[in-house]
Parts: sequence; structure tokens; C-alpha cells
Amino acid sequence: MADKLHFDLVSPERRLFAGDVDQVVVPGEEGDFGVLPNHAPFMSVIRAGAITVIDGGTETRTFIHGGFAEVTPAGLTILAEEAIAVADIDAAKLSQDLADAREDVTAAKSDEEREQASVLVAKYEAMQAVVAH
Repeated sequence: MADKLHFDLVSPERRLFAGDVDQVVVPGEEGDFGVLPNHAPFMSVIRAGAITVIDGGTETRTFIHGGFAEVTPAGLTILAEEAIAVADIDAAKLSQDLADAREDVTAAKSDEEREQASVLVAKYEAMQAVVAH
């Protein structure tokens, strides 16, 4: 049997995936990177985007927002602040959420409110890019 990569995807709420796969492509802060079995150890901060899990010719995409990835001899672990299966993202609701967040930026009465709304705008824009891909 060919080598497999052990992969864990964990969010604050729960472990979303744990198993052996062929490859995982991760949106790192400095660019996308692929992790295969026996990859050299390293860590990376994750930017908002989709991870792609490849196993046996099947690709599964999950939107992640925030967190980090760690590759060790034991495999790849992604600790994501938020993770949502791309297939579960409602494009119409996402468009409305983005419009609302943009309005919140304009209507913000303090720098703190403006910053919180801006973070949501960036997150929703990244989600839209993932859904459109």
C-alpha cells in the first residue's frame, strides 16, 4: 500500500476530520503549499481560504479562517479558528452577509466597531472567492 499522510482538522468546536489521505493543499500566509506523506516538519500561519484534501482521486474542500498548520513526522494538523465545508456555504446568504458587513463598516461609530466589521468583510470576501473557484 502506498504511503498516506495522517491529517487532523480541528476547530474550537470539534475535530472535523482525522484520517489518512494522499495530500492536503493548505492556504498558508506566504502562499499555498501541498503536504504529502513524509513531508519535512514545519509550521505555518493560515490565511482565509480553502484547504483541499485529496484522497484516492477525490477532492474535498473546506473553508478555513484563521489558525495554523503544523507538519510533524506524525502528519499534518490544522488548528482552524473556523472551518466550514465549501459545499455547505449558501452563496445567497453569503452575499447578504457581505453586504451587511460592508454597511456595518460605513455605519460604525468607533474604530473598534469599524475594525470588527472590516474583519467580517475580509472573511466573507475570502469565502466568496472560495465558492466561486
